[in-house]
Amino acid sequence: MTEQASLPLFVLPMVLMPGEVQELRVFEPRYRQMLDDCLLDNKNFGLVMNDPFEPSNHWDGPRTHGCEAEILEHDTKGSNHFISIVGRRRFTVENVIPPALPPFEHPAMALLTNDDGMYPDLQTLLEHIPDEATHQKLYISGDVRFQEETTPTTPAHQKMLKEVLNGVLNRIGAVLRIDEQILDTWVAERVEHVIDDDPNSVFTVAALVLNGLESKQQILACADAEEALAELMHQLSASYEEE
Repeated sequence: MTEQASLPLFVLPMVLMPGEVQELRVFEPRYRQMLDDCLLDNKNFGLVMNDPFEPSNHWDGPRTHGCEAEILEHDTKGSNHFISIVGRRRFTVENVIPPALPPFEHPAMALLTNDDGMYPDLQTLLEHIPDEATHQKLYISGDVRFQEETTPTTPAHQKMLKEVLNGVLNRIGAVLRIDEQILDTWVAERVEHVIDDDPNSVFTVAALVLNGLESKQQILACADAEEALAELMHQLSASYEEE
């Protein structure tokens, strides 16, 4: 039985894959509040690609499929927070919980905006939340259902993934004119580090070899790792034909 949970959602023009490590700068008040909540309660959040066609209280809403993010490191510099995250479980968003306030450009927020580009402090925003609001959160949340991979990656699929990653990394190395011996050693080490029988290996490889957000989103939305591998091979084959 798949697990369900309520997650804070970081909605960005970005795709996070299971096993992928990313760095984020957090500066908007809504996400500073979300980060505080996650750090205080030692909980994860969901990173979801934005969907401008499905707004949530006038903000871009989340796509249907996202990835749970675990905070590995956190640092603060002035009003900016810098976090290192790693992708964990994929999930499907089943219900979106809108934020308590709309974006600053919305007419309802006119009294809080100024010409210097500075955001109001968190307390000012919280005081501006309407009395009829059902919660005090400035960020989007969602009820999600996790999609956990439990079947190990087979040796045959590991071989396919290693060939894919080896080919892409060697192509990059050739473009950068890296010494062949150094490149061979680095590629071999990288391939062995990334790919094993972990069920999420295909998603980690997809994060490394695909560039387009929509391409990554299609992989993330696959029903299981086997379907994701087939989609990855299809996308790579199509991209090679276009070259």
